[in-house]
Amino acid sequence: MKQLQLEDFLKYKYLSNIAYAPGGKRAAFTVANANLDDNSYERRLYLYEDGKIKQLTDLGKEGSFLWEDEENLLFPAVRNAADKKRAEAKEQFTSYYRLSLTGGEALPAFSLPFSAMSLKHLKDDLWLCVASVDASCPDYYVMSASEKADYAKKLEDDKDYEVFDETPFWANGGGVINKKRSGLFLLKIDGSDVKARRLTEPFFDVSGLEIHKGKAYVTGSIRGAVENYLQFTLFSLEASLSDFFASAALKPIKTYDMQPGRMFFMEDRFFITATDAKRFGINENDWIYEISLPDGELSVLRKEEENMYSSVGSDCRLGGASNMKAKGDKLYYLTTRGDSSHLYYIDIKGDSYPVITKPGSIDGFAACDAHDKALMIAMYDNRLQELYEADLVSGEITKVSSFNDEVLSDVYVADYQPVSVVSEGLKIDGYVMLPKDYDPSKMASYPAVFDIHGGPKTVYGPVFYHEMQLWANMGYFVFFTNPKGSDGRGNEFADIRGHYGDTDYRNLMDFCDAVLEAYPQIDKNRVCETGGSYGGFMTNWIIGHTDRFCCTASQRSIANWVSFYGISDIGPMFAVDQNAADPFENPEKMWDHSPMKYARNAKTPTLFIHSDEDYRCPMAEGLQMHTSLLMNGVETRLVLFHGENHDLSRSGKPRHRIRRLSEITKWFEKYSRK
Repeated sequence: MKQLQLEDFLKYKYLSNIAYAPGGKRAAFTVANANLDDNSYERRLYLYEDGKIKQLTDLGKEGSFLWEDEENLLFPAVRNAADKKRAEAKEQFTSYYRLSLTGGEALPAFSLPFSAMSLKHLKDDLWLCVASVDASCPDYYVMSASEKADYAKKLEDDKDYEVFDETPFWANGGGVINKKRSGLFLLKIDGSDVKARRLTEPFFDVSGLEIHKGKAYVTGSIRGAVENYLQFTLFSLEASLSDFFASAALKPIKTYDMQPGRMFFMEDRFFITATDAKRFGINENDWIYEISLPDGELSVLRKEEENMYSSVGSDCRLGGASNMKAKGDKLYYLTTRGDSSHLYYIDIKGDSYPVITKPGSIDGFAACDAHDKALMIAMYDNRLQELYEADLVSGEITKVSSFNDEVLSDVYVADYQPVSVVSEGLKIDGYVMLPKDYDPSKMASYPAVFDIHGGPKTVYGPVFYHEMQLWANMGYFVFFTNPKGSDGRGNEFADIRGHYGDTDYRNLMDFCDAVLEAYPQIDKNRVCETGGSYGGFMTNWIIGHTDRFCCTASQRSIANWVSFYGISDIGPMFAVDQNAADPFENPEKMWDHSPMKYARNAKTPTLFIHSDEDYRCPMAEGLQMHTSLLMNGVETRLVLFHGENHDLSRSGKPRHRIRRLSEITKWFEKYSRK
């Protein structure tokens, strides 16, 4: 068998955005691939119909889309010279193209005078659009061309400055968001003619939009200087063509002290997922509530203790897809159970039932009321993403695409060997990947890599992971597990508030011991360790508490909870919530759970990987640890990536992803091959 190469990810196809046409006869989806020459990703639209897949677009710049009707797709793009000129002038707009499935090229449909985030049909010629709004210039969409030019010049003049007067003030992958909001616009679209009207106040942030029988329901809140995650207001909207510029307005129904999730209708009954975060903090899984109308009173339909999405990690995805769909009297949804994500449904009584429970990861799905079929983007059988058709009655699934078959043909793909250990009274499960050309008779002769996932409320499972497969192909044992704090086992297991570095650390070390005992072929003096985000935090923690690893690679990490407070895009409350402490009343507790406190103990050669636009775990966290190791004479290296964010390993520019994985792999080779 051939050896998997580091750059093979350039050949992978990434599927996303699966969506049925209204009648359910056909579906469209997006396929992306890396373009090394442009150091970017190309995206194209594909059609699935009658068991066949057909490519619809070929420019490589068509990512998101929506169904206008059974025969036409709408997608945003900048294609003609006029739009390119507008974009170069920094004008804010979104041009949509219409692609008819009856044939022909995509043609200009209409243009919106703002940066659209989502577009939904309300009724007749009325549409609703959630779009980016600058609260300091909320009426940009009605400004004249000269006024827009003046505004663009002001932005250009001020490009060397940023003003922060609220938090969070930036977003990972979104840049500075100070004074930026997601507003709601009512649109009347008649051919290429568009009339727009902003329905929300300048500082209002839309969090959810659901349309049912021509009536809209909106969740959101007016966000002040400090965002309140645990409060939202529910609104209703009825509009008609006759009152488009007159009385159409959001009407408040009720305000709740909760964090909103998704709204949906089962039959004509109205529901929402939400949490008050009182039992397990801000990571608490949503319950499902029924909303009575018109008063907005809530009643619990289901006290759900598991999540309602997929949290299975992989570095072989690009883009997302729906994780929830109401269909008749059922709500179909993804949920992480153990180390895999499955498809379940909840009926109108609140009872939950499994539909698809095959080990692996369902990354998104589409369903419609027209039939009992669903289309899923999934990673099954230790392979890359493909499209699967699922029977929602029998649970049978059929693979209907082969985008990634060839790239892995005749290539060694390591299987997952289960290993479990009882640690701190908990059964901790994980896997070991055997090296290529493994010879079990060679005792204490193989190097190994211990990989720790991020989150911490995510999981590693039996899913294709490029970097791990690469290391296994290079002759390493690779192993991973899901310690306390991970997802897939309910709220209580995921809760490590105030205990970072306690039970989770001991779970990881006990699992490592179990692997070394189960596989004496591993040279325990040549075990490397790495992790990103929470895994980076844990790497920083590990080097301050043990020198058992020959080297480590800490990626996009947290080092100091005190300094982390107030600089992450997930807001100051994350550090407070996860530590059950704040830097004013009990900074000692935050410091006790900070890897920086123990950095003076470190002896392990450590590589740090960070990105200068990582606003989730800002680069100062890695710099602190790197400096501490330098001051203590520990071998260390820090590689900082310009223009990248927290998602470097998953969606970073192709050349940057190559450099990142090369740096980590060379570091392992340097210290594990001695």
